[in-house]
Parts: sequence; structure tokens; C-alpha cells
Amino acid sequence: MAQSIRQTVLFDAKPEQVFEALMDSRQHAAFTGAPARISRKVGGAVSAYGTYVAGYNVHIVQDKAIVQAWRASDWPTDAWSVASFVLQPAAGGKTKLTFEQHGVPNKAAKGITAGWKAAYWEPLRKMLKSRTGAGAQTGKRKSASPAASVRRQARA
Repeated sequence: MAQSIRQTVLFDAKPEQVFEALMDSRQHAAFTGAPARISRKVGGAVSAYGTYVAGYNVHIVQDKAIVQAWRASDWPTDAWSVASFVLQPAAGGKTKLTFEQHGVPNKAAKGITAGWKAAYWEPLRKMLKSRTGAGAQTGKRKSASPAASVRRQARA
């Protein structure tokens, strides 16, 4: 049986900025600290954390929503999840991101849930903040191996 994850995150950036950070390969790699290749087309391939995460785009609404089919390299070969990112403008130029991921294998659910927070939302928040605040930095993580961190959390 598979599980679902639902998380809501508030970012101090406009929806367009959050969308671009998630969909632009270079920005995605910058905030995760690991290689990413993200097509901007429906049906196009997606990979993150090198080859650890692979998938494809199911639905894209510019600056508003992303739906992707995802799987991790250590999941059973027939296991796929569907991840959705819905972006809504919030007061003060912020963005409310509602994230859902359905079909996560039971053994991976706890680690994947923690991984979204530690390996995506927090570094993304830091990168976006550095771009809007004084003394903007590159937004690259200083972790020696973010992909290893994601794999560790997925196995937890």
C-alpha cells in the first residue's frame, strides 16, 4: 500500500519566482546542491539529485501549478508517485505552496516526508530570501552530498 504526503509552505517570494526555482534546471540545482534536469514541457523528463529522482511532467500551468510523476531509484520498479505543487499569491508578495504527493511506497514515506522539508522547502526558502534580501548570495547549499541526505531520509 502507498501513502500520501501533504505539506503547505509559505515563501517570501512571488509565485513566478517559486515556479521558476522549481522548473528551471539551474535554479533547482542551485537550491538543492545537486544536478537537476527539468523539461518545461508536458510529457518532458524530470530528474533531480542526479539520477536519484526521475519522472516526467504531467500538467503545467505557468506560475500556478506543476504536476509530475516521480519515482526514486531505490523504490520498487513499478512504484510511481504523483507530486503536485500549487502556487497561490499570499499577502505581502509571498507565495503559499500546497504540495501533495500520492503513491509514495510505505517504506519510503517517513523519509520522503522529512526530505521535502529538509532538502527542498528549507533550501528553497533560503535561496529565495537571499535573492530578495540585501547581500544576495548564490543560494547554493554547503552540504557535501545533498543526494546522499535525500537517500538517507528516504530510508529512515
